[in-house]
Amino acid sequence: MCCNRVTLGTVTRLPTYGKGVCKVTTAAVQTGDDMKPQRDRILDIVVELLETEGYDAVQLREVARRARTSLATIYKRYGTRDELILAALECWMAENRYAGLAAQTHRADESLYDGMMRVLRTIFEPWERHPAMLKAYFRARSAPGGQRLLRRGLDAVVPAAMEVQAGVDTSLVQDHDNILSSLVYGLLGRFAADEIEITEILPTLDRAVHRLTSAYDSAASES
Repeated sequence: MCCNRVTLGTVTRLPTYGKGVCKVTTAAVQTGDDMKPQRDRILDIVVELLETEGYDAVQLREVARRARTSLATIYKRYGTRDELILAALECWMAENRYAGLAAQTHRADESLYDGMMRVLRTIFEPWERHPAMLKAYFRARSAPGGQRLLRRGLDAVVPAAMEVQAGVDTSLVQDHDNILSSLVYGLLGRFAADEIEITEILPTLDRAVHRLTSAYDSAASES
């Protein structure tokens, strides 16, 4: 599990793998002369199973039965159970976690603390509303291909985090990276092991970010 720990400052330019995130299926709906892609019901069913029954409930025969399709179709699109779960998680995260980051901008009068917490809330509030998906995400990271989840996440999170920290000393940015990456990893592990509640994660991060940024924000307000 330790080998899956990645900080914000790494692998941001590595290629991603697998099929498209949630947008289309390999099937299409024929309407006259137009071929229109449709949402992948298979991924929706996997997300529903992850949320309501848990990771182990995602079995390919059950997914095929609920989707009213064949096992052959699922294997053709996703290859393995691990690949199917990863695709479903990527789909869910693109819609629930990362979409909000793309729409945000850093205001000139926004403090370092406020900016960093804005980014962290955008990331973690969807987890609070869907804790079963966080457990599935944490488990999938250790599955074959799990590094893909980290790469996609970093590709979305790093630009937003770096925009907030624009103009901040490089060594301080690196300290934030090391400390918060380690803290987040530990909190996720404790939540996955049922040692803490999902609602304890953001308050803990809030306290840490406040301590990390208070001196910088105080100096900035005086200058």
